[in-house]
Amino acid sequence: MARMTGERVRAELSELAGLALAVGRECAGGIDAYANRAAATLRAGGKLMFCGNGGSAADAQHLAAEYAVRLSRDRAALAAVALTTDSSVLTACANDYGFDLVFARQVEAIGRPGDLLVLHSTSGNSANLLEAARRARDRRIGTVAVLARGGGRLRDRADAAIVVPTDSVARAQEIHLAIGHIVCRAVEDRLLGGAVRGEDE
Repeated sequence: MARMTGERVRAELSELAGLALAVGRECAGGIDAYANRAAATLRAGGKLMFCGNGGSAADAQHLAAEYAVRLSRDRAALAAVALTTDSSVLTACANDYGFDLVFARQVEAIGRPGDLLVLHSTSGNSANLLEAARRARDRRIGTVAVLARGGGRLRDRADAAIVVPTDSVARAQEIHLAIGHIVCRAVEDRLLGGAVRGEDE
C-alpha cells in the first residue's frame, strides 16, 4: 500500500492555503455582499434554501444545519433548508419528471418571494441547478451561486456569483464550505450584534 509522504501532505495543504488567500483577495467583496443579502433575507422573514450535487449536496445540508441550529453562539433558530435531503421528494421527482427538476420542484413548493436560493456547484453547468435558478427568478426569489472552474453557465443565471479561482473539485468544495461558514458567522453578527459567545461545534 502506497503511503502519503509528509511532502505530499504539505503540498496539498499549501495549495489549499494559497487558494484561500487568493479567494480573500479576489472574492471578499462578493462574500460580504452574500452575507448582507442572507442577513437581509432572514431579517425580513424569508428563508435560505441550499442545493447542490454530490459533495456540494453535502455542503448544502451542512450549511442549512448551521443556520437552523447554531454556528458560533446560542441563538434563535434561523430559517434555512437543504433541498438535497428528502429522499422521497428527490426520487419521486426524478422518477416522475426527471432529475433536472429535483430542486426546481421544491423551489416551486416551498419558495416564496423574498427567499434566497444558494446554489453550490464546482462546474456551474448542472442542469438541475440551472433549472432551479430559473424557477427562482420566475418567483422573485433571489439567487447566489458559489462556483469554481470559471463559473459555467450558472455564473450568468444567478443574481450574484462567487467564483473560486481553481479547476480542482476538491479544493473548490473545501473553500465553498469555508465561505459558507464565514457567511453564516457574519449573518449571526449582523442579526445579533456583539461579540461571539459560546464555542463552535
